[in-house]
Amino acid sequence: MTSDGGLEDAAAFAGVPDEFQRLWTPHRMVYIQAGPEPHVADCPFCYAPSQDDAKTLIVHRGRTAYALLNLFPYNSGHLLVCPYRHVSMYDDATPEEVAEIGAITQTAMRVLRSVANCDGFNLGMNQGAVAGAGVAGHLHQHIVPRWATDANFFPIIAKTKALPQLLGEMRDAIAAAWPTD
Repeated sequence: MTSDGGLEDAAAFAGVPDEFQRLWTPHRMVYIQAGPEPHVADCPFCYAPSQDDAKTLIVHRGRTAYALLNLFPYNSGHLLVCPYRHVSMYDDATPEEVAEIGAITQTAMRVLRSVANCDGFNLGMNQGAVAGAGVAGHLHQHIVPRWATDANFFPIIAKTKALPQLLGEMRDAIAAAWPTD
């Protein structure tokens, strides 16, 4: 603050201004602090349901599957739908798990449209490490909300995604809007 109580211009702070933009992502500290292989010992999708919903970003619990926010979101509201059972491939899931994953996905899309005003979605499952699955041992479906105006030059030039809402705030909004069964 200045002597008259006003705010200082950030450009006047210590250091030399440079061309870099800073995007603050404090939610990623859990991965930095976990070391180079945070998911080797424990499956995060088996661990999450045993914890508090707010802590693990769970927005809905079903009978055989649940939905939670992705800690590495492509966009705000990026959800994952996982069976409780530790199964790696879609064709190993039971008919009940497949049906509930589908039903939760449909509800998640409706909720995200109402909460985030998105225009569309990317849905997908990466099956196995070779296909790009970050957690290959536990089946999970991605629901990525998209907006007509979300394409910009950050991802292309700077390989950066701007996320305008904190994960906890987004989790609370989605969980509150989720219909009761």
